[in-house]
Amino acid sequence: MALLLAMLVVALVATLTSSAAWLQWRQIEVETAERARVQSAWLLAGGLDWARHILREDGLTGVVDHLGEPWAVPLQESRLSTFLALDPNNNADPALGAEIFLSGQITDLQSRLNVFNLIEGGQVSLPALRAFEKLYALLGLPSAEVGQLAQQLRLAYEMKDVDKSDTGKHHLPLLPPQRIEQLVWYGVSASSLQALRPFITLLPERATVNLNTASAEVLSASLPDLDLAGAPNA
Repeated sequence: MALLLAMLVVALVATLTSSAAWLQWRQIEVETAERARVQSAWLLAGGLDWARHILREDGLTGVVDHLGEPWAVPLQESRLSTFLALDPNNNADPALGAEIFLSGQITDLQSRLNVFNLIEGGQVSLPALRAFEKLYALLGLPSAEVGQLAQQLRLAYEMKDVDKSDTGKHHLPLLPPQRIEQLVWYGVSASSLQALRPFITLLPERATVNLNTASAEVLSASLPDLDLAGAPNA
């Protein structure tokens, strides 16, 4: 009986010890996650403040966007502690700031081809279609995807405008895309999308390409008579 009682006591102590260890581990994990969340909030706030300041100054100094402006200069990787040290009221743990880095870059989306330019007045725009076909050719991508993308977008706009009460049909229409990743639903393969990503965008309204900030590929695709070799000098 004494031996059995001793074994039960040992088992109970081991169980309680394991439970205490698990609770301590859980508390450490929760604290680590909260710490990571705070760090992410600092990074987000810093990035937004930096972008707002740069864009506010850009709006006050000129109306023409080009790569010689301050917004086009990337923010190199910097320790968050560098920014926190400028705040005399900062009470954050210096060790946290030393582990977090902030970097970023502002991109002019008018330096890219707007996918929504493919549709004009409910129909496929031939100039935009040729521009995308040329971009596909420059990147060595299957040109058949361009026509399929344009037709799917046209159908999406048609379905968006259809009054379901008039059709009497119950189906899920393919709506215009909200993100670049969604273009795979419109006939663009994943490999093509990866190659196209630096050169295309989704702007809510028709937009012309900014020749001051566009890449050589976008310039060549936008201007029918311009080849890739001459694009950087345009």
